[in-house]
Amino acid sequence: MKITKSKQIFNRLSKSIPGGVNSPVRAFKSVVSNPIIIDSGKGTTINDIDDNSYLDFVGSWGPLILGHAHPSVIKEVKKTAKKGTSFGASTLLEAELAEMIVDALKSVELVRFVNSGTEATMSAIRLARAYSNKKIIVKFEGCYHGHSDLFLSKSGSGVAELDEPNSAGILDKTISSTITIPFNDSNAVKKVFKEFGSRIAAVIVEPIAGNMGVVLPEDGYLKTLRKVTSNYNSLLIFDEVITGFRVNFGGAQTVYNITPDITCLGKIIGGGFPVGAFGGKREIMEMLAPLGPVYQAGTLSGNPVAMSAGLATLKILSNKNIYTKLESKGAYLSEKLKEVFANSDVPLQIPRCGSMFSLFFNSKTISKWDNISDQHISNYKKFHYELLEKGIYLPPSPYESFFISTKHTKNELDIFVESFRETLESKS
Repeated sequence: MKITKSKQIFNRLSKSIPGGVNSPVRAFKSVVSNPIIIDSGKGTTINDIDDNSYLDFVGSWGPLILGHAHPSVIKEVKKTAKKGTSFGASTLLEAELAEMIVDALKSVELVRFVNSGTEATMSAIRLARAYSNKKIIVKFEGCYHGHSDLFLSKSGSGVAELDEPNSAGILDKTISSTITIPFNDSNAVKKVFKEFGSRIAAVIVEPIAGNMGVVLPEDGYLKTLRKVTSNYNSLLIFDEVITGFRVNFGGAQTVYNITPDITCLGKIIGGGFPVGAFGGKREIMEMLAPLGPVYQAGTLSGNPVAMSAGLATLKILSNKNIYTKLESKGAYLSEKLKEVFANSDVPLQIPRCGSMFSLFFNSKTISKWDNISDQHISNYKKFHYELLEKGIYLPPSPYESFFISTKHTKNELDIFVESFRETLESKS
């Protein structure tokens, strides 16, 4: 595979953009392959600047559930863009998309659009603190809620005042009211609430973790979060930026039958354009300006082009048969991969919910961040390199999720499996 032009463009990018990228994972630092520069995409295929084609299982990190350049989405985007790309004022499209979201999620009575998942989670935390009149936020190792200062902390002593920043440039006092505990650990949740419950404003969680790879909630875990937060008059915030309209039309909260107080959304609701949203109960959301004292604003929030792309996407996804078909594809791929690795010395786990899955080359079951082994990381790097050479585009990080789109065919899933088989056999 020749990537001469990709290397040239990346060198050019590096002269004017820090690290040559506008999001760190794109630099391919976590794998041994070189960054590739994408030129176009259609359906399940992306093409780089050197005219190499790849079968894509990243889908822009989740938004493209309908595949690249879906005709219905492109049609609506073009129609909207011809009328004007931005007004900084309200449009009918905002109302239509908001109504679809409110109808789909029983936990959401009002929704506010923003421009990214980071904005959505950041704003949700501000709202939760104001509504509860409390300060402490509980979050979980391995769950990612964007790059806002208050989320970039790691677990310290387990005491709120002693949590530690995990990025330079963050003041200790910014995350002094953040507690970070292990994912899937109900006892840790109960312990924290026993000690700090009267001061905890909210718990924020990815109901299905997607940023340490896919890690599913253990039986009863989400119910514990809901029960404990309710008992202490704290809010439960579901970060469904990835899972919203991905694992089900009603999100992970529908799959697990849990009703959070606030839900954060992004990715799919923008149909491939920058977008975010947060919504919840009316009495909570009405604390936002201009109705209440919690300020939040954005020039491009509710951008008509993004709204039209999201609306076109959700209209297609409202046919619930789509999720049945996606589940079938996910189950088929999972079973075929298990067969490939069944008699191998390389361990493989495939945690999955619908069309969202991960491959963990790990002996121990993954239930939290600390379970991820060096063995997985080493094997992932090798498979990533070999499969990229075979024209299979995987996440350039061992800690990310894979995605299947409505456009992936059985034949393409078989190609994916066969590429793993060939790579595995070449290593043995």
